[in-house]
Amino acid sequence: MIVKEEFLGRLRKIFDLNLYEVRVWTALLSRGVSTAGELSNISDVPRSRTYDILETLEKKGFIVMKLGKPIKFVALKPEEVVERVKKNLVREANEKSKRLDKLKEEEILTELSSLFTQGVKFVEPSDLSGSLRGRQNLYNHLDMMIREAEKTITIVTTAPGLNRKLEMLMPALEKAKKRGVVIRIACKIDSSNKEVAKELSKVAEIRHMPKMRGRFAIIDGKQLLFMILDDETVHPNYDVAIWLSTEFFAKAMEQLFEAAWKGFKKI
Repeated sequence: MIVKEEFLGRLRKIFDLNLYEVRVWTALLSRGVSTAGELSNISDVPRSRTYDILETLEKKGFIVMKLGKPIKFVALKPEEVVERVKKNLVREANEKSKRLDKLKEEEILTELSSLFTQGVKFVEPSDLSGSLRGRQNLYNHLDMMIREAEKTITIVTTAPGLNRKLEMLMPALEKAKKRGVVIRIACKIDSSNKEVAKELSKVAEIRHMPKMRGRFAIIDGKQLLFMILDDETVHPNYDVAIWLSTEFFAKAMEQLFEAAWKGFKKI
């Protein structure tokens, strides 16, 4: 059996399998029904590992063990595998979510919070900074900053960036508005995001910024998040942001924004 490594690599990412698992699975797909010994030879996976791998694949819903001697394994239709994997992922995610929700009520979270509070006392404000890679990590951090906001949230973004804000940050922004936080968003408004701007205007004051291109957020005049790359040219996985916790610089940036904000057109 000859399967390109590139194809195996794609399967590993999509189905969250290791190299041996994906080799044994594709080997079985090529045969339909086979023994562990045959699959070991076809896939170049050590025989000592093949039985464990087949057992794992069975638990994950990729294959079925056929009764009888010698023991054989049956491949399932790829479409069926996709459905089974989806159901397992949803079930596992729900179970993990329940465990994390339950953790909020347990003593262990109090102990973890106590450790963090004690540790922060010894941290210089300038040390509360870092870089974030990947757009999902970036938005997770911005979401956290918004959830902790007490007074003001200032966001400057691009036209496509505004669309992402609705999808990724709307729940946190709605809660911030209910807390009395003043939210302002400046970006270029065009046909691609006009409806999104109207939706976001329910929780924030939106102003049209036709020429200025920037991507940053200021929270309470204390924290900043700078996205340093052009979101229209960089792949989401390679997006980069710098997070800073510095009241001195944040207030200076907010003052510069105030001057520009007056010249932006309300929508």
